[in-house]
Amino acid sequence: MMMNKVHFFKTKIKWDSNFNGILTEQNFPNIKITTPPEFSNGEQNTWTPEHLFVASVNVCLMTTFLAIAKNSKLNFNSYSSEANGKLEKIDNKFMFTEIELYPEITVDLEKDIERTERILNKAKEHCLVSNSIKSNVIVMPKIRIG
Repeated sequence: MMMNKVHFFKTKIKWDSNFNGILTEQNFPNIKITTPPEFSNGEQNTWTPEHLFVASVNVCLMTTFLAIAKNSKLNFNSYSSEANGKLEKIDNKFMFTEIELYPEITVDLEKDIERTERILNKAKEHCLVSNSIKSNVIVMPKIRIG
């Protein structure tokens, strides 16, 4: 299957109250969003643009890894990952300077550990979200037999 060279992705946001809004797209679940609590008017325990930004890098690495692993016929048992985004004020503007990803992958065979590392590196190289941002993306995997 050949993919088109251009794709468009839509989202819609509607202001709700205070600094809150609802992120929607047709046939998707709604997501309540707000300003982060680190800034004035932010709320605890609610998705923020900052969380969604870091999550998009984390999700993209996983889905890219899954695609490459499938094409490479890599057998693995599990994949989970935490992400940590570093937001800094530089030249009087906030920006994410670094996003650290901590994928944990389990495989059945010792011989698949090195191969999994190579596939993960290839996934990092081809992750379209990471390739679209200024932030330095660092991947620190733990690959285990299990």
